[in-house]
Amino acid sequence: MTADGAVAAIRVVLADDQPLIRSALRVLINDAPDIEVAGEAATGAEAVRLARELRPDVIVMDIRMPVMDGIEATGHVMADPDPARVLVLTTFDDDEYVYAALRAGASGFLVKDMALDDILGAVRVVAGGDALIAPSVTRRLIRDFVAGPRAAPARRRPDDTITEREREVLTLVGRGLSNAEIATDLHISPATAKAHVARLFTKLDARDRVHLVILAYEMGLVTAPD
Repeated sequence: MTADGAVAAIRVVLADDQPLIRSALRVLINDAPDIEVAGEAATGAEAVRLARELRPDVIVMDIRMPVMDGIEATGHVMADPDPARVLVLTTFDDDEYVYAALRAGASGFLVKDMALDDILGAVRVVAGGDALIAPSVTRRLIRDFVAGPRAAPARRRPDDTITEREREVLTLVGRGLSNAEIATDLHISPATAKAHVARLFTKLDARDRVHLVILAYEMGLVTAPD
């Protein structure tokens, strides 16, 4: 909030080596009253430098960039005190990078072919402290898990330590919903939805939101997509 009581705009750094992508995002963001472009980077190294110089709220980070890729750049950004939230750009063909980006500390994932208005919504979600994974990425993560050597032949039994409401929340996380979407679906406040997710992390000893997705699958709360 500014000194005159107005709500401060979400400050975003755009990190992508494709000028056309940055230009499209810049135009989109400039039309939004609550978000502004603080800077642009064409390499991961530039993104790290701008994160430290400009102190943005969110960095929209491409994965494949010269000099330093988005995963390494995310790790550097998250190592700083009070880091920006990182929203990673991905495509259907590079889901193998999602796990690495999560480990580096990314807060969310976008696919480049999603609707532009959804990108604005994703920026707002992660700026508010939530995490977001595009449903298409979630589906592929589950498919990869089912097909890969990590998949266990037997399903994990539902955890008796979680409440019925927490099981409902876990099911929706497993479907790729953000905390705000969970709140709408269950007719609860976003703060309550966020609290339920936080308790799930603790009770299930989950490393990250994708881990919750996998646990929801293992418990049979969601099924692998076709």
